Amino acid sequence: MNRQKLGLVGLILALIIAYFAFDLGRYLSLDFFKSQQAAIEAYRAQQPLLAAGIFFVIYVIATALSLPGAALLTLAGGAVFGLFWGLIIVSFASTIGATLAFLMSRFLLRDWVLKRFGQRLKTIDDGVQREGAFYLFTLRLVPAFPFFLINLLMGLTAMKARTFYWVSQLGMLAGTVVYVNAGTQLAQLDSLSGIVSPGLLGSFVLLGIFPLIAKKIVDLVKARKVYAAWQKPAKFDRNVVVIGAGAAGLVTSYIAAAVKAKVTLVEKHKMGGDCLNTGCVPSKALIRSAKLLSQMAHSQHYGIHSAKAEFNFAEAMERVQRVIQDIAPHDSVERYTDLGVEVLEATAKIVSPWEVDITDHNGQTQRLSTRSIVIATGARPFVPPIPGLSEVGCLTSDTIWNLRELPKRLVVLGGGPIGSELSQTFARLGSQVTQVEMAPRLLMREDPEVSELVMQRFIADGVKVAVNHAAKRFVIENGEKILIAEHAGQEVRIPFDEVLVAVGRAANLKGYGLEELGIPVGKTVDTNEFLQTRYPNIYAAGDVAGPYQFTHTAAHQAWYAAVNALFDPFKKFKADYTVIPWATFTEPEVARVGLNELEAKEKNIAYEASVYGIDDLDRAIADGEAHGFIKVLTAPGSDRILGVTIVGEHAGDLIAEYVLAMKQGIGLNKILGTIHIYPTMAEANKYVAGVWKKANAPKGLLVWVERFHTWRRG
Repeated sequence: MNRQKLGLVGLILALIIAYFAFDLGRYLSLDFFKSQQAAIEAYRAQQPLLAAGIFFVIYVIATALSLPGAALLTLAGGAVFGLFWGLIIVSFASTIGATLAFLMSRFLLRDWVLKRFGQRLKTIDDGVQREGAFYLFTLRLVPAFPFFLINLLMGLTAMKARTFYWVSQLGMLAGTVVYVNAGTQLAQLDSLSGIVSPGLLGSFVLLGIFPLIAKKIVDLVKARKVYAAWQKPAKFDRNVVVIGAGAAGLVTSYIAAAVKAKVTLVEKHKMGGDCLNTGCVPSKALIRSAKLLSQMAHSQHYGIHSAKAEFNFAEAMERVQRVIQDIAPHDSVERYTDLGVEVLEATAKIVSPWEVDITDHNGQTQRLSTRSIVIATGARPFVPPIPGLSEVGCLTSDTIWNLRELPKRLVVLGGGPIGSELSQTFARLGSQVTQVEMAPRLLMREDPEVSELVMQRFIADGVKVAVNHAAKRFVIENGEKILIAEHAGQEVRIPFDEVLVAVGRAANLKGYGLEELGIPVGKTVDTNEFLQTRYPNIYAAGDVAGPYQFTHTAAHQAWYAAVNALFDPFKKFKADYTVIPWATFTEPEVARVGLNELEAKEKNIAYEASVYGIDDLDRAIADGEAHGFIKVLTAPGSDRILGVTIVGEHAGDLIAEYVLAMKQGIGLNKILGTIHIYPTMAEANKYVAGVWKKANAPKGLLVWVERFHTWRRG
């Protein structure tokens, strides 16, 4: 704490101590004031400006220091100065005092709170930025809620001081009028309970509820304005129509059917979406085959002198299709029909906020009316407009599964999760892979040491990693395909047979009627915290909504979309993104939840890092997987988990313990006190908690404990 803060704390403590030490509170009692009322009024009559100034200063100090007695001072203002002047003096004095308390709280405490609760405070700050003024106004209308707490708590947020001042000035005005007016009748009051009565407080509560009701009315008016150009049907064919049968659409439909709503799910391509057909499932199936080949190639590490495989790429790709077929019944039309969902294999276009045109593969069209619509149309691979790319042709994560002949030379554009997984996989299958990434390292969202571990393993597997290489154009020379990239200001020529483009995914926004309805879109559909679009009854979930493009977050969003679509306006929930895990299935595997060091530094969030090297773990050594680490970030001086990064075998499975811990508020102390089976990879989670415990051991106490044991030995 700097000298300025120490000085202010000292001054505040001195004033508060003086207040209680000299029993100054007796001067803020009703009995004292009534006994001195005549003398005070006489002084005011002789020195009106000075009396007003003294009263003003006393009120400001009492409010700024959050001292008891504000109600009595407000009554005194009315008794001494009358309704008009008392209202003016008290209104400004109370607001200035409150703002001073607000500023002192911010100056003394906000930095400390930001360091300890940075991520949570950011969420609060975002809410304050959107609707903080409205809620502050509502709180100010209800004197039943302690105003000094409002002052202190608001000081911890990012609310601007001028906003706090003018909202407080307006919000407290109604209560000030009531109290000052009551003060004009002070002689008739025997106690403060006469003014602070349950009936009066009840009136204030009703007054406080009024803005909430008014906000609902405003929302309804806005909705009517949005819907003004459309004719709402008198009745509806469905409770909800869901467009897209990927993870978000399937879960939305499942929930709707489970609560006995009438739901129609429309899918124009394949049930299961990208995850089942071209994403998670096929990639993990092929990764497994490639890993087996890698293990056999390193059989000597396991005490096996020689191991050989008769490998056929086409057969491996056929296995991928068999895996898809084995999992497909989980997402099939038959299963969802049995669950109570009407499944239509067709295209859908929203033609009004309550109507969807459904066109089947034979061209037959029907129009369904529905109370709500959920857009879950997913995303597709983004292909950048690089000169010459269309001439050489390219593969994407959608089309690579059609290959039956292994590319001899494969260029992979992109160093993100998809590009990295497939680069290593095809290198292990026998391709000469060059991975091209314009950034300085792979997996840029992860910490630098994570990228380094992955890159070194890629190089060991035969991948040529070309970071800081920007793809400029593709050419064909003498029948050979060549990528021309720029590196350190020089052109680099990379010949290849096939190129896989894996530089990101773009939301599917075209052809669903969004433009015609004027639903705002950017890279994704614009939604609020309830996943509502411009039209409150039209929702979006999954890749098409963002901000994360993971199957599990799509399913997570689907719960909110389904419940809100079915039960609004009676009840709706804000989508919760506080604990989102993900994994990249390279070898070593990379999994993360919450903050890593890169993000903590970018957001200026204080943290302590505890790292345990998996190369020390018994099971990892026995399995020949002694590589990687677990890194846990905690709040300084606390075992509260801010984020976890795991690099190593089964990282995507090990992270689950931390996802649960962060979601349920479990700290490292409890993980350390939990029995983990020996020998397992999961023991690493306990050992990293031990690293934290050792670093945070009470050193002073241990010195005394050592002396105690020395004494006991005699």
